[in-house]
Amino acid sequence: MNRTKRKGFFKYENVGILFVLPAFLYMIIFVGYPIVRNIVLSLQEVTVRTLTADSRPFAGLKNYIKIFQDPVFTKSMLNTLVFTVCCLVVQFLIGFMLALFFNQHFSVSKPVRGLLLIPWMVPITVTALMFKFIFGADVGILNYILKNIGIISQNIDWLTSPDTALFAIVCANVWIGIPFNMILISTGLTTIPKDLYESASIDGAGKLQMFFKITLPLLRSTIESVLILGFIYTFKVFDLVYVMTKGGPVNSTHMLSTYSYKLSFEMFKYSEGAAVANVLLVILLIVGVFYLRATKEDDE
Repeated sequence: MNRTKRKGFFKYENVGILFVLPAFLYMIIFVGYPIVRNIVLSLQEVTVRTLTADSRPFAGLKNYIKIFQDPVFTKSMLNTLVFTVCCLVVQFLIGFMLALFFNQHFSVSKPVRGLLLIPWMVPITVTALMFKFIFGADVGILNYILKNIGIISQNIDWLTSPDTALFAIVCANVWIGIPFNMILISTGLTTIPKDLYESASIDGAGKLQMFFKITLPLLRSTIESVLILGFIYTFKVFDLVYVMTKGGPVNSTHMLSTYSYKLSFEMFKYSEGAAVANVLLVILLIVGVFYLRATKEDDE
């Protein structure tokens, strides 16, 4: 039965706009507005005295110049890069190997793979508290185990030493990130036709040849997505670091996110904190553009 189309803007072919409108309004109110306000805040001189004032002094790029001359900001940027790269490499390699292993479809592969998802489903705050207990200096489980097997003779201050604190946080984040990598790569493996492996086996190809000639090339788009999304999720880490070390000791574990929080809510330098947050935003936007371009090329 033919329906008469409505006149005006909301014709039947435009009715999809009504479904998109709630999400669009949500993004404008809860994402777009805070970003714009944060940019404006970073261009002003805002302190405790002027926070609620009707007019605030315009600072221009003064706050950005300050943070780029700040050694703690430089340290936070380096920590964020090192933390992100280390986490990505380790969790991707382990997740990739686990995905290949559970792709063999043995009898208990699905239940065990489901259990491995638990670290990803547990709230990050709970994970941070758990690893804070594991790496504790006096009552930590790790020190207890290492002393009992004779590797160390005295307790190591994992979270209170600048040399080991970042390592402890990397371990905690890797534990969270492995299931994420495993699931996405496992999904990519299921899209590879089994006929390709059978044909390659008939032609005399070995396991390594099939891995490098079939598996890796066909997983390229999945690997790109996993690495880019993993970079975005890891680079903006906050709660894990804040609960475990709060950026210490001696700023050795400060990330861009935690340093922005410290400037804004502990040192009350709101404009400088906003500037640090905007630097983080720009970096993630650049990575996001690469992700969109990669997915667009794959679709084409």
